[in-house]
Amino acid sequence: MITLRRAGGRPSRKLALIAVVLSLAATVVTAQVPSPSRSSPQVRWGTGVLGLSSDWYGSDEARSLADTVIAYQSKEGGWPKDTDLSILPRPENPVGEGRANTIDNNATTLPMRFLARVVQARDDPRYRQSFIRGLDYLFEAQYPEGGWPQFFPLRPGYYSRITFNDNAMVNVLSLLREVASGRSPFVFVDALRRDRARDAVARGIEIILRSQLKQGGKLTAWCAQHDEKTLMPAWARAYEPPSLSGNESAGIVRFLMGVEDPSPSIVAAVDAAVTWLQAVAVTGSRLEGFVSADGKKDLRLVADPNAPRLWARFYELETNRPIFLGRDSVVHYALSEIEHERRNGYAYYGVWAESLLAREYPRWRQAFKNQPLSER
Repeated sequence: MITLRRAGGRPSRKLALIAVVLSLAATVVTAQVPSPSRSSPQVRWGTGVLGLSSDWYGSDEARSLADTVIAYQSKEGGWPKDTDLSILPRPENPVGEGRANTIDNNATTLPMRFLARVVQARDDPRYRQSFIRGLDYLFEAQYPEGGWPQFFPLRPGYYSRITFNDNAMVNVLSLLREVASGRSPFVFVDALRRDRARDAVARGIEIILRSQLKQGGKLTAWCAQHDEKTLMPAWARAYEPPSLSGNESAGIVRFLMGVEDPSPSIVAAVDAAVTWLQAVAVTGSRLEGFVSADGKKDLRLVADPNAPRLWARFYELETNRPIFLGRDSVVHYALSEIEHERRNGYAYYGVWAESLLAREYPRWRQAFKNQPLSER
């Protein structure tokens, strides 16, 4: 309690009463200020927006995020990559100028999956329309033969290659397969578009089977990007050469294993790719972080007989040797031989196929144990 005194030191009853009132008012104001620890954290953009409770997608917070997401959709119907869609776009950097309309890095497919969940929980014509525009954009972006470019409308260079890199095309096919099924959360999609999605998936699977590479007449795996006309392995960035991919091939196999009634050709493609992944696994070594003599954080491959299997991002097309390229596009056969910046700024090794080979594929193959293999 605050005590006020007259000059001279003796308390004043009137001033004391005022002090009591001020003290009570301060208490009320303090009680009305929410504790920071009790406030709900704002949901930020990322793949985590797909794993929240069904009730949350009907909340005002979800609606607010959805409003921001649709603000980024371009006139063509796509979304930009590497963008925080929980922050409204700035007026000086409008959407659609140089960054929009791609399927790379979960762009377009992630916003669409999020919007579908919001529509299911709290139907709103704006969110429904935004999703449908995105769906029509994916239909339009597909090449007649079945593949998808990284960017659409098309851009010159590697942006127009059929893009398996970072699971871009697999993400599109997985989304369209779920849309075609008509199951939650895509029950609101009309029958005509579900049929179009089914057709798009069928053509996508066909181009996957046609682009699977062979060595000595035997099927192996896929490159991260293929030429849209010849289907041959193609360059992307300076350090992403025509090669066999340990990462993207694992993602393609997982997608093919999700086909409900696989044809003999699909089964043969999966079996062949798994055989290749088993053969090219790197054993007896692990990727280790360390601090170099000049104080920089670095990566190196060290011998370790107990290390889990690793797969290289790039394998030489004819020899299956792991290869490593820096920004000069020169092929090396050891990670240590490329520049520090690329060695530490790109995933040249990973455990991408471990769970596939150890658990997922054996379960899948058991279900089709009586299906004979066929060579296409």
